[in-house]
Amino acid sequence: MSVRHALLALLSEGPKYGLRLQQEFEERTGEVWPLNVGQVYITLQRLERDGLVESGDEGGAGPQKRFVITPSGGAELDGWLRTPAGEVPPPRDELVIKVLISLRVPGADVHDIVQVHRRHMIELMQRYWRLKAEAAEDDVGLALVADAELFRLDGIVRWLDAADARLKLHPAPGPAGPPAAAGVPAPPVRGPGAEVRR
Repeated sequence: MSVRHALLALLSEGPKYGLRLQQEFEERTGEVWPLNVGQVYITLQRLERDGLVESGDEGGAGPQKRFVITPSGGAELDGWLRTPAGEVPPPRDELVIKVLISLRVPGADVHDIVQVHRRHMIELMQRYWRLKAEAAEDDVGLALVADAELFRLDGIVRWLDAADARLKLHPAPGPAGPPAAAGVPAPPVRGPGAEVRR
């Protein structure tokens, strides 16, 4: 979420005060992304510094300072809206990391860990379904936000199911043992049924 461009979008409708921008941001995003009013003013200061918004003198500083978008700000907003998201490396997803690390943790049951997270994702999905069911029919913004989260969570559940199935077909290796001391060869690996010579 680009707060910078969201504020430019709200200002494209007309001049607004910082507090009003914060309220409208939360209303338009279904109150799913709370925005601190302090962050709003810091972002507005940067936008003003970059020549993308201007503030009127009549309101003075603070909450009574009114902001308007400049032509440069309008061009910046239009360019951002039309630019596809860039191809960036995948983020370090905490859930993926937990599953990968649990493969080598002594005593960790990776299948149980996967199911714990799967249940949590299903509970989150049920919350968004309830949110949609209780929302007003004309609250399109909230419906779009809820749909986006439902599709995202559904993707995570599908990945967890695929991971669980893959791990059942190809069980994870056990935890790595301690490294052998320098100059001491590792003990030979004996196959099942091999005799031990005395």
